[in-house]
Amino acid sequence: MSAKMRIAVAGAGLIGRRHIELIAASPDCELAGIADPSPSAKDYAQTRSAPWHADHRALLQQEKPDGLIIASPNTLHFQMALDCADAGAPALIEKPVTDTVAAAQRLCAAIRRTGVPMLVGHHRRHNPIIKAAREAVTTGRLGQLTAVVGLWLLKKPDDYFEVAWRRERGGGPLLINLIHDIDNLRFICGEIAEVQALTSNKVRGFAVEDTAALLLRFTSGALGTVTVSDATPAPWSWELAAGENAAYPKQDQPCYIFSGTKGSLSVPNMELWSYAQQPGWYAPLSRETIAPAAFDPLAEQLRHFCAVIAGREQPLISAEDAMGTLAVVEAVSEAARTGQKISPGRILEQAA
Repeated sequence: MSAKMRIAVAGAGLIGRRHIELIAASPDCELAGIADPSPSAKDYAQTRSAPWHADHRALLQQEKPDGLIIASPNTLHFQMALDCADAGAPALIEKPVTDTVAAAQRLCAAIRRTGVPMLVGHHRRHNPIIKAAREAVTTGRLGQLTAVVGLWLLKKPDDYFEVAWRRERGGGPLLINLIHDIDNLRFICGEIAEVQALTSNKVRGFAVEDTAALLLRFTSGALGTVTVSDATPAPWSWELAAGENAAYPKQDQPCYIFSGTKGSLSVPNMELWSYAQQPGWYAPLSRETIAPAAFDPLAEQLRHFCAVIAGREQPLISAEDAMGTLAVVEAVSEAARTGQKISPGRILEQAA
């Protein structure tokens, strides 16, 4: 039997500890160490009997892990991933790949230079629901895609905003939450050619937005709308509808609708609507439920990361691919600021 992959984790916050739990439960890998300067992280590492380092560079040098999961704050992703590339250590970078497209382009250049594989943690692409929705769209089961609706509506508790950076620009639902949905839509529907957006901070009055409305044009010609708010009690968000994370009470509601010339699909409840016979608004609609297999996408992502390290698989979400998602989010922010239509492709060109 081959030896387990030695995986280290940088950042022992909520998502970092989730990764550590998955490593402990995995048959493919074991925990090589934890890097996080906080005293609580040091104590946590002791409870895990794991090597602890205040700095990720010391961890890379002394523990020499087979791979590093970067679960640090967004602003630290770039330098940590760059250090991994220089050390020859493959990395799984939590989303977003970096905090700016310009930094992502520099990271992609380092990856090309060193040849060190990097995987980005848009873990929902590993979810069987998202894979099934992509298959329905890309195989033509819905016909020609015409319209897409996305909803991300829920209420964050007041104490969430006791952390100062969550009240400032860049700490709101666009970059922290919507980026997941944008990545889902790119993965399922293809590239986004143009965006328009409006944002509002009227509910809380913080510098950061609490509500946004988006209009998207996909390169396929399909149009999409996305409505986002973290200030309203509602069941229409991936977190509450998908049942992916047991911390959220699951609701039997959709958060995406994909409509085509042959049928429409609501996700994640996976109801497919179409005409059984001659189509037309007087004809009865038929409803079919697609039932994809159930498994933990984070566990599958970890398995995939180990396979990427071993060279058996190519990254499902490369740094360059994830940069495309980040470019859409930056385009949304610029569109909201200027009132103009913004192309994510132009964001990429300007950052080059």
